[in-house]
Amino acid sequence: MDTSTRLSLYRTMVRIRAFEEAIRREYYVGKQPVFDIGAGPVPGEMHLAAGQEPVAAGLCAHLRSDDALTGPHRPHHIALAHGVDMKRMTAEIFGRESGLCHGKGGHMHLFAPEVHFGCSGIIAEGMPTACGQALAFKKRGTDQVAAAVVGEGAVNQGGFHESLNLAALWKLPVIFVVEDNDWGISVPRSASTSNFSATDRGRAYGIPGERVEDNSVEGVYEACGRAVQRARRSEGPSLIEVHTLRLWGHFEGDAQGYRESELEDVPGRDPIPTYRRTLIEEGLLDEEEAQRIRAEAEEEVEAAIRFAKESPEPAPDEALEHVFA
Repeated sequence: MDTSTRLSLYRTMVRIRAFEEAIRREYYVGKQPVFDIGAGPVPGEMHLAAGQEPVAAGLCAHLRSDDALTGPHRPHHIALAHGVDMKRMTAEIFGRESGLCHGKGGHMHLFAPEVHFGCSGIIAEGMPTACGQALAFKKRGTDQVAAAVVGEGAVNQGGFHESLNLAALWKLPVIFVVEDNDWGISVPRSASTSNFSATDRGRAYGIPGERVEDNSVEGVYEACGRAVQRARRSEGPSLIEVHTLRLWGHFEGDAQGYRESELEDVPGRDPIPTYRRTLIEEGLLDEEEAQRIRAEAEEEVEAAIRFAKESPEPAPDEALEHVFA
């Protein structure tokens, strides 16, 4: 892998982390000292992806803006890496008229047709959607691909199995990426899943797969590269499983009492400082450049926060516009 690609992966991860930290800061405004999920400028649930940046950076480095990507309820990292407009995405999170869905979707329902991105709070919902997009690309005869990112809890859903079945049967240009952060909300895999391996489940449908350990951004990049090229060559679907890390709670406000013994070790497994040390040790990055990358990311994020706060809320008489049921 060349230096430019490695530094680009690092910048993408830093940009995502700067965004998630800023959203976390803004989310808690008005919700303390006693946590009230409905209070503050960003009410409702908030699922942040700190620690899972390698998945977004490694996958999206291979996708074009005309490729399709679907995300789960924890979507910010892959949305940003795929090129969703940060300002409009932030405005959507704040529920403002200038948001991607005019402030009516919230952070779990981001929709950006200009880069073929969508996500949903429904577990595994993005997989059949990606299959439909991949079917359209195949019928048009293009080399576009579709990718769906889901959590490991989704592998027990019907949508997972139905999507794998049709993707294999119709040889669709689709890549399924499973983010295995060990926890389905507060439930460990050992309490919910009889076969831990998502790649083995894929093979049962004739879909080749790889598991990437250690939350390695370069490992994700290499595995996703092989899968995307396979899809572009019309050779059918692939499944990539990434053992990643959820640095924070399932949702903000989650006390994580179910995870107490594990949390002490979590900061030491943060993928961004780990990758930064690697790049510095290999002479590809120095502290001054690392600080500049972080400062640029923070500047962009704070501009997006200001844009959101300065945008108007949707007018009450437009409550039924831009929605469907």
